[in-house]
Amino acid sequence: MSMIASVISAGFDVDKVREDFPVLKQRIHGKPLVYLDSAATAQKPFAVIDAIRKFHEVDCANIHRGVHELSQRSTAAYEETRIKAKRFLNARAKNELIFVRGTTEGINLVASSWGRKNVKAGDEIVISTLEHHSNIVPWQMLCEEKGARLRVIPVDDRGELLLEEYEKLLGPRTRMVAVGHVSNALGTINPVRQIVEMAHRAGALALIDGAQAAPHLKIDVQALDADFYAFSGHKVIGPTGIGILYGKARLLNAMPPYQGGGDMIKSVTSKRPYTPTCPTSSKPAPQHRRRHRPGRGLRLRHAHRPGQYRRLRAPTAGLRHRGAFAHSGPSHPRHGAREGGRALVRHRRHPSPRYRHRARPPGNCRAHRPPLRAAGDGPFRRARHHRASLAFYNTFAEIDALAAGLAKVKEIFS
Repeated sequence: MSMIASVISAGFDVDKVREDFPVLKQRIHGKPLVYLDSAATAQKPFAVIDAIRKFHEVDCANIHRGVHELSQRSTAAYEETRIKAKRFLNARAKNELIFVRGTTEGINLVASSWGRKNVKAGDEIVISTLEHHSNIVPWQMLCEEKGARLRVIPVDDRGELLLEEYEKLLGPRTRMVAVGHVSNALGTINPVRQIVEMAHRAGALALIDGAQAAPHLKIDVQALDADFYAFSGHKVIGPTGIGILYGKARLLNAMPPYQGGGDMIKSVTSKRPYTPTCPTSSKPAPQHRRRHRPGRGLRLRHAHRPGQYRRLRAPTAGLRHRGAFAHSGPSHPRHGAREGGRALVRHRRHPSPRYRHRARPPGNCRAHRPPLRAAGDGPFRRARHHRASLAFYNTFAEIDALAAGLAKVKEIFS
């Protein structure tokens, strides 16, 4: 049993959990590392690191390609991970899950395989203003190739999708609605069940980008009724270079292959067309990623047990209890509240659902300004976009360090 599993079973203790993450033990510029960029990529526990190392030390072999012992063990671990992913998403069957490199490849797979077959000139794809580039560019490329039209759901000043405007965008030419479950920029939790229902009523399919939701929300693709759902391993404390694309079986069965090569064919000769496998013939079979499947499976094994979600949220609730980070200057309604001429960055007590583990600085912070580490302290955040994001291994002290770092940056640039 890993440290994470034992701590969860005994009651949440963030200090014990942190012992399972070796990267958090280091010091940066002479101070303890404060890692506040988990929305970009989460750190890895010993269980994942050890599983990957064990594969190379003990079980390194091709999957589905051999009858010898190493290949059999490697294949078993690979397929066991698919079963764990099925439980993680509450999919109907394991053949509805495709291993991809991450959310980006999952969305590109759908846009390329399903889109090229089903989208025609004059058809429409609907996305939202809140989307990550990975859920924008593939659809732009498809629309450019097919002569289709890309339509965008607007947001209000609170960063919430305007569903009445979304409904107006839906029509007989709408083929796909692709939206994020949780916004990577604002942290808004979108009403994806309602969005999917509205898409289906219009005769369209729905794809959900779950990259930011999978680490924090319990995902049930059957309850959401999403046609496709994609997320990445590296954001859920799993290995890099691995992800999951869920798709309803009937849709996957009808999709042409995304890439050609090994493990996507039943037979092939130089004189006859290949015979693809089903239903996951739309997946590529990259050999360089097989080593990550066991580590991914260990991560999913710890995910969303009964009651675990509330325990893992406990430390991130500190944003609410730590109060506001106050800075002088103008604010933007999507970046912070304004009180008495002071822009506040805090956990927002908003009536709408909100990804509660994300804080953004006020509107007078610009992208060209340095990250907090320029102030000589330990907090590490994303530099290009001033965003702090937390995980269950963060502490109240680290939130205080963020506040102190913001105060120092304000002092430097005031």
